[in-house]
Amino acid sequence: MGELNRLAGDDFETYVALPAGELRGGLVVIHEIWGLADHIKDVADRVAAEGYLAMAPDVLSQAGITPLVGAELLRLRTSASPQEQARMQPVMREKMAPMQDLEYGRWAVAALQRTVDHLAASDGMGDRIGVMGFCFGGSYIFALAAADSRIKVAIPFYGSPPDQANVSNIGGPVLAFYGENDERLITGLPAVREQMAEAGVDFTAQVYPGVGHAFFNDTNPHTYDAATAADAWARTLALLERTFAGDAR
Repeated sequence: MGELNRLAGDDFETYVALPAGELRGGLVVIHEIWGLADHIKDVADRVAAEGYLAMAPDVLSQAGITPLVGAELLRLRTSASPQEQARMQPVMREKMAPMQDLEYGRWAVAALQRTVDHLAASDGMGDRIGVMGFCFGGSYIFALAAADSRIKVAIPFYGSPPDQANVSNIGGPVLAFYGENDERLITGLPAVREQMAEAGVDFTAQVYPGVGHAFFNDTNPHTYDAATAADAWARTLALLERTFAGDAR
């Protein structure tokens, strides 16, 4: 099990999960729109169990979405009550508004790069640093990989590149996971593929039939698909092993 800490010099908290056994590399784990929820902490613990130092920074409390607020938003979003569904829309708009600010976006990328600093300073890490993220985090993966050449592999789950990300700067492979029924992202996927091809990025989009957004989140019974999640996890671990096998120790 990892621990939530405020690492030296940071103005945000980070959930840190130490690797089991020999260090195989390090990963920034970027949470969903619901903030640094228990699900993301569990993902970081799973990453650590595979031998990777996992750091999951809380980059949404700064915008007002603390883990408690995120949990309430998710409860409203998945509620079967029409009244709560109706109440969710204005609450979501209010809570999500600060994230649209360009200054917040710059702060978030800087915070993620600060997390990369911590990973890079870890004994024995070498060049073996990657990033994985989900939803909100899936989009910020592209921004971080474009901003920081130390990222050797990027694994976004249901995310798309933000407009301000210069994807031509992405230096490592990108393995992106999507659900076929995630209409907004699937509609935009051809343009993302074209953008990545023009930038010369090693980009693979794995689209799973019959599932939608958040298929990996096992705390959301409305979206989770165990078989799809298991396949995506296996592909993730395989790519990490291939990418880091020849990097400096």
